[in-house]
Amino acid sequence: MKNLTIGQLAKETGTNIETIRYYERRGLIPEPPRRESGYREYTFKYAERIRFIKRAQTLGFTLKEVSELLAVADGNPACKDIRKFAEDKVKDIEIRIHDLQKIKTVLNDLIKKCLGKRKISECPIIESLTQDKTKK
Repeated sequence: MKNLTIGQLAKETGTNIETIRYYERRGLIPEPPRRESGYREYTFKYAERIRFIKRAQTLGFTLKEVSELLAVADGNPACKDIRKFAEDKVKDIEIRIHDLQKIKTVLNDLIKKCLGKRKISECPIIESLTQDKTKK
């Protein structure tokens, strides 16, 4: 099978060329061999790995987490090891959802207090954002 240039790899994976280079610098994909001309030469294994990275990001994994996941996956782990990553991510998402729900409640309370008819200097939303909650 024919190897790919970085431009072809970008097109094949729907990824920006700079993103591919960034993945290389971060160690998410290994630096590919180069032709005599100096151009990078990618196999389709690179495309598979980049698609893996992009799908993991879609599921909410950070690049740091993807790097850790790839390190485990490259080490021939048991399925339970990968499952642990997913379980930890679900816990993280649940915490973030809880935090976002608290923020939503506070914002809804502020919206109810704001009738939209006051001067900006009397706006309860602005007042709440400028108050120093550390002083009592």
